Amino acid sequence: MSQQQMNNNTSSSNIPVSERYWTLVDKADKKFSKIRDLPYYERNRYDTYFYKVFKVYTQLWKFQQENRQKLVEAGLKRWEIGEIASRIGQLYYGQYMRTSEASYLSEAYIFYEAILTREYFREGSFQDFNLANKQLRFLARFLMVCLVLNRREMVHQLVNQLKMLVDECKRTFQDTDFKEWKLVVQEIVRFLKADTTFMNIRPLRYSLVLDLHPDVLPHVAAPVARKNLRLRDAVLSSYHHNEVKFSELTLDTFRMLQCLEWEPSGSFYLSAGGKSGQNGALGSSPINHSQDIADPTLPPNPRKAVLYRPSLTHFIAVLATICEELPPDGVLLVYLSASGTTGHTLSLSGSGTGINTAENITRDFQSHTIHSDGTSTSSMSSPSNSPNPSASQKKGDCISYHTGCLQFGNRGSGGLNCIYPSDLIPFTRRPLFVIIESDASEVFKAISGAEKGERAALLLSPNCSFPIGSSDASRHSVGSLFTIFLTAPLQAFCLLLGISGSDIEMDTYKHAESLLSSSLNDWGLKLATSDNVDPVWAQILGDPFLRRFLLRFIFCRAVLTLFVQTYNKEEFHPECMPALPDAVSPRTSASQTAVVQLAKLFHATKRFVFTEAIPLPDHINSGTRS
Repeated sequence: MSQQQMNNNTSSSNIPVSERYWTLVDKADKKFSKIRDLPYYERNRYDTYFYKVFKVYTQLWKFQQENRQKLVEAGLKRWEIGEIASRIGQLYYGQYMRTSEASYLSEAYIFYEAILTREYFREGSFQDFNLANKQLRFLARFLMVCLVLNRREMVHQLVNQLKMLVDECKRTFQDTDFKEWKLVVQEIVRFLKADTTFMNIRPLRYSLVLDLHPDVLPHVAAPVARKNLRLRDAVLSSYHHNEVKFSELTLDTFRMLQCLEWEPSGSFYLSAGGKSGQNGALGSSPINHSQDIADPTLPPNPRKAVLYRPSLTHFIAVLATICEELPPDGVLLVYLSASGTTGHTLSLSGSGTGINTAENITRDFQSHTIHSDGTSTSSMSSPSNSPNPSASQKKGDCISYHTGCLQFGNRGSGGLNCIYPSDLIPFTRRPLFVIIESDASEVFKAISGAEKGERAALLLSPNCSFPIGSSDASRHSVGSLFTIFLTAPLQAFCLLLGISGSDIEMDTYKHAESLLSSSLNDWGLKLATSDNVDPVWAQILGDPFLRRFLLRFIFCRAVLTLFVQTYNKEEFHPECMPALPDAVSPRTSASQTAVVQLAKLFHATKRFVFTEAIPLPDHINSGTRS
């Protein structure tokens, strides 16, 4: 050891432990404040920042563990230890949101569970208003982690604790101080009421127990699939009046987020079975968490940017940044769910490139950090009819000006909060897979044929959504039916028929799941072996996530085409562009057989219109009701 190192060690040992500790705390606080509000996109740009902040918090956590007794004697409070652990949990969750790596989410759970088990924030929380708020924020953040991790037993435990704590704080402190926390409780209760056990009978994530392994997906012939693309990034956003949400995660984006990840082996079934290791303060050990991480031989999860009610400029900035970072073999998925207007179209003779009207945005987009007490919901009315056309070049040297758009803001803002089809066209220089869930989805057909380099794949919802359940406001109580078909297709089929989870026997459900899985795989094989499948679809069939969305779209289209109440009503039928081969169209024998099998199993054959030539399969041991 050099003389300088020896002198430094001697100097350090002369400084009191408490002083060294608070110096570390101050250093960590400063670094945390620099990164807490950084966006979840622009991942590569901020890697160094996160490395540094993780390093200092690792040092801080280790130091307090090694010197706990001396620090307590010097006045260290339990809630201050909890504050450090909570910060580390926030960092891990933030890294998960930036990278979609499941290990970060698991680490966040470990730290939050330790805080809960050891009750770091409980002591003195009813005497100190600030400490009570810290405990409430901790519970809200832990709730978010548990929701995304799908640990529902812990979710319900945390909700009960949050309710009791808010009630206790209302009695102890002024009632007005906790009105926003009452809204947080209402949000999570409403969220769980919509995202029921029935919606989670099987994991929304890609499960190798239930879905095909990527290595065994049917091979597409090279001449058809000019490229083999992979889903690398996704932008997920929704805006509906009074939509179900918790914090900045709406019900629809929550389902899409889960559907774009690998399911950790066995963890879903462990939690669904109500094992004691996942109940109460006991929780699961860190060893169990590490076992929950997905198979390391699988590709990484696609990275996801969840945008909560973005402004147009922010939305475009995110797309631009992600496209810049997209690898050569990458596809960007864009999911947009919002009300809209179809507007009108003016065709002008001429040629040339479409020009997008310039729009000035002045309002700031809210912070991307998870603020558990930020629960205000902006109301949304019908979009403004102020003319603000966007233009895109169409085939035949014709420029079409569309006022049709998705409305991501309030009335009176004109185009400031509108997303037009032409807003996406500049990004078609890279491969796009676009999912539009809106009553104005048809206007996004304008993208097809106006691309700037790569043809886009489009899945468009019906313009009219068939009401599910007994409420006309079903979209606000269960989410988008089209999105449910893409993320939980069998549940969507049951909801369409008015069947709830309490009406289904598990043996029947498992049989239905097997039949649907077989039909989806048959459609996948037909697409992979078809001579006339469009290269746009052929090049994404090797990606398990995009392939699954496409096959579920085919199922959704078949069901809604054959359903009695939407039969021959085009406004209730989803569309895709470019067109799929006739072999998977809704009225083929294979498609009708897939639907009739499920219909018979649920005694609902008379709810659909089938061709007389389609026989009811004999191997389904269930009769139909008159």
